[in-house]
Amino acid sequence: MLDVIKHWYRQRFSDPGAVVLFLLLLFGFVVMYFMGHILAPFFAAVVIAYLLEWPVGRLRRLGLGRGPAAGVVLLVFAILLVLSLVSLVPSILNQSTNLAREIPTMINRAQEVLLTLPDDYPELVDVTLMQNLLTELRSRVLGSADAILSVSISSLTNVAVMLVYLILVSVLVFFMLKDKPVLLHSMSRFLPENRELISRVWHEMNVQIANYVRGKVIEILIVGGVSYLTFALLGLNYALLLAVLVGFSVLIPYIGAAAATVPVAMVGLFQWGFTPPFFYLIVAYGIIQALDGNVLVPVLFSEAVNLHPIAIIVAVLVFGGFWGFWGVFFAIPLATLVKAVINAWPDQKTLPEKTV
Repeated sequence: MLDVIKHWYRQRFSDPGAVVLFLLLLFGFVVMYFMGHILAPFFAAVVIAYLLEWPVGRLRRLGLGRGPAAGVVLLVFAILLVLSLVSLVPSILNQSTNLAREIPTMINRAQEVLLTLPDDYPELVDVTLMQNLLTELRSRVLGSADAILSVSISSLTNVAVMLVYLILVSVLVFFMLKDKPVLLHSMSRFLPENRELISRVWHEMNVQIANYVRGKVIEILIVGGVSYLTFALLGLNYALLLAVLVGFSVLIPYIGAAAATVPVAMVGLFQWGFTPPFFYLIVAYGIIQALDGNVLVPVLFSEAVNLHPIAIIVAVLVFGGFWGFWGVFFAIPLATLVKAVINAWPDQKTLPEKTV
């Protein structure tokens, strides 16, 4: 057994570059695992910097310096973000509060319907089981409603903290865009001279993450916008809130779409019952999800994602369990990183033979 381990070690770690890459990955994992919550503003700044690098590059091609280009792009982005927050956040909070207040009424209506099932189908539905299910459902949903109300109220007291984080993230993004070459050069000084393997993985992942961040933001905007127009045309209650939920659900591949279906269907069911408008809603929502998965995603991520669906779901579960929201958001790039490392990792067959 020991000989097998030694043989495996010599085969996989005989290249010094592979050892350095392994140590860097291990260091990054430890830092993110133990300090991920502290570095959340930094991760947010990295995402925004990747998003804004494309317009900065276009302005530089027009002859503008990196510093002025970064300032102009960041200023335009901040103005658009503030306008979006001012126009959307009050409506979203208002709809969240109203929905939370209506949840008890919805539960009562659901209880009335479900309690008739044992009478209609006594051989299939048990009364005790149904009552226990309704009790558990009521406690969990009402707890979620109270949490929504508390968040809506407490959010008013956290405005100062949010402003501090917004300023901090804005400063980080500006210097990441302005001094990108300097920062990359400074980081490279800490790497050994033999870093061919690291450079290969870095260049591949840099392109992958940039494409992924831009594509994911575009997907959120398109799916959220189309969902809002669809819900508003159908007259669905809480159209903006549900559209925002559907838009952000694309952050979690496969799982997010299924999870977002539940609130959309529940609101439509309690608003219309089993009537034609409800079935129109379900069909329209199904078309949106089908177009997103079969048209929009292949167009946006044709170069960024080349992973099996099982690998993506496992990546969401694993990295989301380690790092929460950021693990879910970066699940696909991290899975791509694992794949890139495996593909680039030298083995005995690819290593040059030693001359005697």
